[in-house]
Amino acid sequence: MSTLALVLSLALQASPPAKPLPKPAAQAQKKAPAEDVAAATQAWQAERLQRLTSPDGWLTLVGLTWLKEGEQTAGSAPDSAVPLPSPVPARAGTFVRQGDTVSFQPAPGVAFTLEGKPFTGGALKTDEKGAPDVVRLGGVSFQIIRRQDRLGVRVKDSEAAARKQFHGIPLYPASADWKVEARLVPDETPRMLSVPTVLGYSEEMKSAGTLVFTVGGKEHRLIPVAEEGSDELFIVFGDETNRDATYGAGRFLEAPLPDKDGRVVLDFNRAYNPPCAFSRFATCPLPPRGNRLALRVEAGEKRAGEH
Repeated sequence: MSTLALVLSLALQASPPAKPLPKPAAQAQKKAPAEDVAAATQAWQAERLQRLTSPDGWLTLVGLTWLKEGEQTAGSAPDSAVPLPSPVPARAGTFVRQGDTVSFQPAPGVAFTLEGKPFTGGALKTDEKGAPDVVRLGGVSFQIIRRQDRLGVRVKDSEAAARKQFHGIPLYPASADWKVEARLVPDETPRMLSVPTVLGYSEEMKSAGTLVFTVGGKEHRLIPVAEEGSDELFIVFGDETNRDATYGAGRFLEAPLPDKDGRVVLDFNRAYNPPCAFSRFATCPLPPRGNRLALRVEAGEKRAGEH
């Protein structure tokens, strides 16, 4: 979603090819039969694609405009400060930023809605503390996002070309060898993890400790983050397939919280592309320091899209 993401992707792809990964060592725990892993992976991807291709999914993201202080016109006219796709009228309304507050005033006769009710104008809740207000006109919607001191208008269109022309995401063959048991080593004291983003700054996220696991007879580590109230660990990681087979800026992985003994199953068959792989208007996190694995994780989603 930014020039930075493209530069990172090109830089990674230009790196020399990595050495082939030795066959993962047998794990101590009992593994599910390969056909069970394949079926579970297929079911997971079906749900993943359903979310991705939904009328509000990431494939519908068509715009992001950072607001300046004061008034900015919005609409489908070429000179609009905040471009909105057709069939939105050429002059659809006006955004006003006043410090940390953004309001929108629809143009006369333009029937926007908010939560299914007519929206006649007013301040809009951002995504800073949860679900933002989503204003709609037909299949077009917008919301206000906050990224540090930036406030932006994120625009989606259910008729977006990326959604209409989507043909799926290639996957590596599912393998039980990539369903790996890890142990979560807690941090000695609570700490925040500095997570870079494609916007060029870092976000501070709560570290959940360090995941330690073995592949190919070698020990590897990843640092997950834990969001308040979540029942999963979230991992942004890179590996040597980013150079030639998977998305250049890294992939995402979710894992269940550890059991009472600190064990966590990392199912790399479910490693997936970030939204930036599909749209230059997304604001993705990148792998934090220490989360680039020195091996080829030939599992999960391969490269898709042109971003």
